[in-house]
Formats: sequence, C-alpha cells, structure tokens
Amino acid sequence: MPRPKDVLTTGEVARICNVAPRTVSKWFDSGKLRGYRIPGSKDRRIPLQQLIRFMRAHSIPLNGLDTGITRVLVAEGDPDIAELLSGALARDAGYEVRVARSAFEAGALAESLRPHAMFLDVTLPGLSGREAIRSIRNLPDLGACKLIALTGPLQDGEGEAIQHQGFDIALAKPFKVSEAIQAIEEALAVVY
Repeated sequence: MPRPKDVLTTGEVARICNVAPRTVSKWFDSGKLRGYRIPGSKDRRIPLQQLIRFMRAHSIPLNGLDTGITRVLVAEGDPDIAELLSGALARDAGYEVRVARSAFEAGALAESLRPHAMFLDVTLPGLSGREAIRSIRNLPDLGACKLIALTGPLQDGEGEAIQHQGFDIALAKPFKVSEAIQAIEEALAVVY
C-alpha cells in the first residue's frame, strides 16, 4: 500500500472526505481547515496532520486516508458488462474498482472496500432496491456512498422514480464509459 502524502491538494482532500473540491476551498478560506497557499498562486495545500485533525473534529470517517483514490464498487450480474465497466473505470479514470456479481457479495465487498460510489444493477439477484439502499445508508462508513442505479432503458419519469427510492443517479444501459465516469463525478460533486 502506498504511503500517504504529507501535503495534499484540495482535490485530494475532497476525494478523501467525499465532498466537492469547492467545499474544501470553503473550509480552507473560512479557517476551519488549516493549510497554506502556494506563493504566486491561488492553489491551496493542506498538511496531512491538519486534515486528520479537521476530520476528527468534524466526525468525518478516516477511512478515506488510506489511498486518496476514489473507490468504486460495481455490483452487476452480467459478467461482460461488469468486466468492461470495471476495467474502463480503472484504466480511464484511475479509480480503485471492485466487482460483485450478487447482492450478498456486494454487501460484503461494500463493508471492506468502503466505496465512494456504487453502481448497482437494479435487476441484480437478491437485491431489493429500497431495502438495500436503506441498509447501505444506515451503515456509518457507507452513509455518504453515492449510489448509481444501472437500469434498462428508462421511460419518462422512471429516472426520477429511481432517485425517489434513494439512488443518487440512474444510468440506463447501454451507456458509454464517459457517461459512467461523469455519473461518478456528478454524484461526488454534491456539496454537503
């Protein structure tokens, strides 16, 4: 496992804390999160020890400190789609990606991986939409995890209905990898 960096950018802090970079900038500018600006630049840097102090003071789980890389869980029953999506997310976006092929496996992997985002195939065997979402949202280490529903083609209003169930975003198959990456980035950019 790589050793954590001693000084982090606002983007790295945002990924670790599972918030938008703009939120980190607000924490910094208000003096809540201590750091410094690069001379001659507007770029901010946050020492790791200051970040840890801030996270503890604000009850932010420290589990994101291990790598600073966005962790994604793909729970997809179709092995071809799962392999294609996970490989592309790792290769094209640099995410740490794991694959689950059943609801049970997804639950076990979610607890150990503590993903920032989860793709959940709504037709995955053993997955009961509302129950699964409620369970995920009630786990302390997964409460902030962004849930992206993988669905078949959507009719008018079905995307909103899926979001009312508790998903952050609905993504209809077939989709482009760029759309999957955009869905993750949009979900993680929500300001708390």
